[in-house]
Amino acid sequence: MGRRLAAAVHVRHPVSHEWVVLEPGYEPDEDLAAEITNPHAWEEDDAASDDQPEPEPEPEPEPGASAGAEPAAEPPTPRRQRKTAETSE
Repeated sequence: MGRRLAAAVHVRHPVSHEWVVLEPGYEPDEDLAAEITNPHAWEEDDAASDDQPEPEPEPEPEPGASAGAEPAAEPPTPRRQRKTAETSE
């Protein structure tokens, strides 16, 4: 079974060299599929998504506990440098 398109694609037919519009849900032949270079044009494979585990949710903080991050201290204010006094001796 071929891959299915997730978006409409404009592609030049490899034999007739005419522009062809392929609609979402269409499963193109391998010669047409080879002309589609955008990986986002394809629907996700169900098998590929089954192989990847879902990310685990982050644990919720306990009631009354701090969020763990202290407020960031403000950066120090830059001070102007003073010119050194030139003395003539």
